[in-house]
Amino acid sequence: MTLLERARKGLTPEIEAVAAQEGVDSEMLRKSVAAGRAVIPLNIKGRARPIGIGEGLRVKVNVNLGTSADHIDVDEELEKVKIAERFGAHAVMDLSTGGDIDSIRGKIASSTKLPLGTV
Repeated sequence: MTLLERARKGLTPEIEAVAAQEGVDSEMLRKSVAAGRAVIPLNIKGRARPIGIGEGLRVKVNVNLGTSADHIDVDEELEKVKIAERFGAHAVMDLSTGGDIDSIRGKIASSTKLPLGTV
C-alpha cells in the first residue's frame, strides 16, 4: 500500500514525523498528501529520512547530479552528494546517463540519507 493510500485512511508515522519537522498540523499534512498536493518520498529500503515536499511546507533544495556518456566518474558523483549534505540540501536527483547506471545509483543511494530521485 502506498503512502497516498495510507494517508487517505488516516495518519501515518511518516506524516506525523514530517508534520513535527515542518511545524504544521499533522491532519492538514495528511489531507494534502491524500489529495496529492504534498508528498513524502519513501522507498521500500527505507534508507532516506522522510521529508515533505509541497503545499503548506517549507521550500526544499534539490541537488541534481549524474554521469554522462562523456564523463563517468562515480567518485566525483559521491563527492557531490557529500557537498550537497554539507550545505543542507534536502534531496538529490541522479540524472546519470552514462556508465553502469544501476551500479552508480546504488552507490549514490547507499552513501546518503537524503531522498534520492531518478529519471
